[in-house]
Amino acid sequence: MKAGTKCIHAGVEPDPSTGAIMTPIYQTSTYVQEAPGKHKGYEYARSQNPTRFALERAVAELENGKFGLAFSSGVAATDAVIKLLQPGDEVIAANDMYGGTYRLFTKVFEKFGIKFHYVNMQDAANIKPLINSNTKLIWTETPTNPLMNITDIEALSDIAKEHKLLLCVDNTFASPYLQNPLDLGADIVMHSATKYLGGHSDVIQGCLVMNDEILRDQLYFIQKSCGAVPGPQDCFLVLRGIKTLHIRMQRHCENGEKIAHFLRNHPKVGKVFWCGFEDHPGYAVAKKQMKGFGGMMSFELKDDNVEAATKVLSSTKVFALAESLGGVESLINHPASMTHASIPREERIKNGLSDSLIRLSVGIEDIEDLIEDLNQAIG
Repeated sequence: MKAGTKCIHAGVEPDPSTGAIMTPIYQTSTYVQEAPGKHKGYEYARSQNPTRFALERAVAELENGKFGLAFSSGVAATDAVIKLLQPGDEVIAANDMYGGTYRLFTKVFEKFGIKFHYVNMQDAANIKPLINSNTKLIWTETPTNPLMNITDIEALSDIAKEHKLLLCVDNTFASPYLQNPLDLGADIVMHSATKYLGGHSDVIQGCLVMNDEILRDQLYFIQKSCGAVPGPQDCFLVLRGIKTLHIRMQRHCENGEKIAHFLRNHPKVGKVFWCGFEDHPGYAVAKKQMKGFGGMMSFELKDDNVEAATKVLSSTKVFALAESLGGVESLINHPASMTHASIPREERIKNGLSDSLIRLSVGIEDIEDLIEDLNQAIG
């Protein structure tokens, strides 16, 4: 089945009781049993919900995986993966990542005795010196947030398998339409479904996808026991969003390419971070493992100071100044004070995330309006 057809039909069957083409919202907390332990596969909604199960099947199919699990947020999905570990275990993580992930690792899990190493993963070999008998997990994003660095998933997978480590890939920026990490050797794929999967900035949700049944059972136990599950209404919204994922991503890619080239040619813009440029260090890998380069990018002004960046951030009319990404509307963001404020400044600067960096989530509006808006804001 081709990707567009899969987006519309994955995981969804007409409701057997009514023939409804859309999966119903099963707004219930419990299910009647015929006798103790004799039921129709559903006991309590934290453990099982038909709307959630339909979404989990859909996301698994989109990622060419066998099993999907939905959570109340992307951070909750990440939390579940780290709960696979024990005190004393170690994680090798990308040094360029979403600030909320970094905060979860450093402020929550470090105090439980899990050690995290942060490394530039643009060269997979950089992780090898950090591997020891306590290493259990490699965590990466690609493209990364917000510097659009590219990680070679196959190269990381080879290292992970050699040392019997789990590899989890945050695939939020690419979406399943552009990239499928399981096909490249990852063990777990994580999505903030809030972003491209939902696509309409109206839901908070996370998902995990995997192929290994034992791993699925472990993560399902965590999902059920810790209770960070999404409600059926939220699952319905993400199911609805998925049906247009393919056409939205095509437009995100088209608009993203034009905006990236516009910015690179603007006399007041300095460096532009977008993995679709042929001179991007990760271009060859991105072209190999992605079907397109997406609508996410960051840039710096030639007048590289916070005041100049703030003026641009506050002057757009179509681009909305807001956190998050992946919706149909275009967003402009200041990572240093917004999405990545939880990362200490010295760490941000060391990894290349300047105080004046501006991040864009390019939406699906008419490209002429987007370019005109950025042009007037930059001045």
